Amino acid sequence: MNYSELSLEILALLECRYIKTIAQFWRDFGEIALIEQFVSDNQTVKEKIEYLRNQFENDDRDSYGIICAFDDDFPCINKKAKESEKPYLLFYKGDKALLQDLNNNVAVIGVIDPTEEIEQREKAIVGKLIERNLTVVSGLAKGCDEIAHRVCVENGAKTIAVLPSTLNKIYPASNRELAERIVENGGLLLTEYYYEPLSKTDAVNRYIERDRLQAMFSKAVIMIASYRSGQGDSGSRHAMGNAENYDIPRYVMYNRETDCADKRFGLNKDFVDKRKAAALSKGSIDEIVNLEPPKTIRLSDGKPRQMKFF
Repeated sequence: MNYSELSLEILALLECRYIKTIAQFWRDFGEIALIEQFVSDNQTVKEKIEYLRNQFENDDRDSYGIICAFDDDFPCINKKAKESEKPYLLFYKGDKALLQDLNNNVAVIGVIDPTEEIEQREKAIVGKLIERNLTVVSGLAKGCDEIAHRVCVENGAKTIAVLPSTLNKIYPASNRELAERIVENGGLLLTEYYYEPLSKTDAVNRYIERDRLQAMFSKAVIMIASYRSGQGDSGSRHAMGNAENYDIPRYVMYNRETDCADKRFGLNKDFVDKRKAAALSKGSIDEIVNLEPPKTIRLSDGKPRQMKFF
């Protein structure tokens, strides 16, 4: 297990419920000095740190790790992200270096129930992305997410799966083997969550929160297919909405001649009609390759701690 001392302290604060929300973390613990002062004065947190340290010392899984916003290898965050959107603690399995160069990352998202035709079209798109050495980011859900990841691992390409679950309880369970293949192939599993959701509302919100990270860690977002809100699975709209807020280019798979009557392309049609996204064309992949990465900032306001390995 890889982690820095500061990431351990932040995890202890989270476990002791001193951190309730992302915005509250940045308000109360947004500087290294504030964290150190709070820890030094709180015996409960100190005991939790030692408990966690003892757990991790017996964990020899080198591919697992924790990084916090003050570590030097924490990814830079989109400059337009709100305080309530900036992650401060990430849990990973695999190659976290894939988050260091957003110029290589493109998110591919879509419905959980694609038709065979949609699947074949998506496979062609993902194939073109990996031919150009781009890393595909998706959410490991059934359907379009799963297709994107599988095309990558089956062609020896790295991919990043941003999870709404913990690393120890991959959801959906049917994709646990795929998650392992992603890591074995040099890819990355990433999540903000260390413990299971406390309620159904918490579980649902994790999918929405996950969608913002897919956009945040990519230089472009491609929506394969998506229903309009209220007509079926439409979670992709959250990633597309975040991409708009972060000034990240958006593309949709859409053919006016063949897709206009299919409800699975309802949101795609709306995005094209309202000029909120570009329809993928023959030249789109080259266009995406040449896109400038989004403007980002380092979240640390102090000298990063050196990573310690245990």
